[in-house]
Amino acid sequence: MLERYGHGGDWVTAEERYGRPETGWLDFSANMNPAGPPEAVGAIFRDHWREIARYPDPAVRGLRAKLAREYGIPPEAVLVGNGAAELIDLAVRGIGPASALLAQPSFKEYEDALKKGGVAVRTTRLAKERDYLLTEAELDSAISGPGTPGVPSVPGADGPDCVFLGHPNNPTGRLVPRETIDRLRRNASLLLLDEAFMDFVPEEKDVSLIREAAESERLIVFRSMTKFYAIPGIRLGFMVAHPKRIAELRALQPPWSVNFLAQLIGEAVLDEREYAARTRAWLQEERPWLTGRLRSLGIEACPSDVNYLLGELPAASGWTARTLQDRLAGRGILIRDASLFQGLSERHFRIAVRLRGENERLLQELEQALSRGAPAHA
Repeated sequence: MLERYGHGGDWVTAEERYGRPETGWLDFSANMNPAGPPEAVGAIFRDHWREIARYPDPAVRGLRAKLAREYGIPPEAVLVGNGAAELIDLAVRGIGPASALLAQPSFKEYEDALKKGGVAVRTTRLAKERDYLLTEAELDSAISGPGTPGVPSVPGADGPDCVFLGHPNNPTGRLVPRETIDRLRRNASLLLLDEAFMDFVPEEKDVSLIREAAESERLIVFRSMTKFYAIPGIRLGFMVAHPKRIAELRALQPPWSVNFLAQLIGEAVLDEREYAARTRAWLQEERPWLTGRLRSLGIEACPSDVNYLLGELPAASGWTARTLQDRLAGRGILIRDASLFQGLSERHFRIAVRLRGENERLLQELEQALSRGAPAHA
């Protein structure tokens, strides 16, 4: 199984499974900015590599201060970590909820972190018929739990201790409607929002809940810096919450969690305004084009607000996501088998939006596969 460790972009496993060198892949399985890291990242490595002989700042003061200025929040409301995944795990350990609500399909890391913490997980399904958007009726029912159906629970009473949502969600690519978030903030004891892909949204500053999280004891926002700036090997993310909660969680974080180069790179990429504008402009053109082309092949492509698409293969084709993944891997292309996400079928797959020539190559391979039919063992 290519997703042996629960994520896309695992080139080592791909080499072991398919026998192609790590450098030989066109990777649609991980949702990184296909432009690659900004030039400033290379300059950091070139100019500062000798400085790894000293310890990094244990309080990450430079990057925290810069993030605070960027979003208009106090530095005390920011905690930087070794990727958003570390901070999700840290938050669950530090908060220690007894129960949590997930809207699935969603990023597996939420459920993994909750289960490691012994948290009882309640789920609600995001329906394909509604393009995987969480409706207020479903939300009320899920939160009220054993209480009166359709009547929102009193925070801390009969509802879950916390609600975990992707905003935008992974693998569907959908933003959570603002009215749904507002309802959750009124009725949930604690809302945890994963905004790992929010940078790709043109209206990021208007849609993000970062400023609200800095002032509320019932809201936490997680952000990744690795997707938008194409630096997943660096591991860098941050969370925003009320300063009191941040102080409690910082006390549980391992020392020197964020290395010296990662701190410098985080500061540098925040100044890459032209890179950011160019990325968002490219995506606004490329995503609808790719969505339309997938649909022309008979693939159901879910509407998306970010840089990846959830697709469903036509039932009549005989293909499953796993057999298609194997077929494309034989051609040097990696896709994500999305059937592993709770609530999706064996025909669901996820792909990143990449550059035009790369997308055209994927479409050509998909068209050939669907026209020939699935292999007999599918």
